Amino acid sequence: MHLREVIQKDLVWPELTSSSKDEVMRELTRHMALRIATLEETELYGALAEREKLGSTGVEDGIAIPHAKVSHLDRIVLACGRSIRGLDFEAHDGNPTHLFFVLLAPANATGMHLKVLARLSRLLKEARVRARLMAAASGDELYDAIIEEDEKL
Repeated sequence: MHLREVIQKDLVWPELTSSSKDEVMRELTRHMALRIATLEETELYGALAEREKLGSTGVEDGIAIPHAKVSHLDRIVLACGRSIRGLDFEAHDGNPTHLFFVLLAPANATGMHLKVLARLSRLLKEARVRARLMAAASGDELYDAIIEEDEKL
């Protein structure tokens, strides 16, 4: 599965303004709920917050992949937000997080959910890719960089 199948341009935000973990999760869920009719902001935030209680989805190298299963979805959805200045997302390496990939899946999509997580992990382990995503000048350029780099995998 390629990321092109689960992400769309209007789910990419190059200039998140939040300064804390809770704020960025609220900002991302607000953006997503405005663009996906079947999502309700409070429910979405709650699902992501519950997952975070199990352990931070802030991994390393400036990346976080908050993810959850949501009952009102019929497909997997991926969104991306970028914070140029970065913020503390309780990442495993203790460094600020800049790139946020929110992955939502229907309750019955465990296999596909894991495939997208694995693909994101492979893509984002490359320093060159992370640098390109950080250097993107606009949301369209950030989206294009994600799609183009994913196609190279």
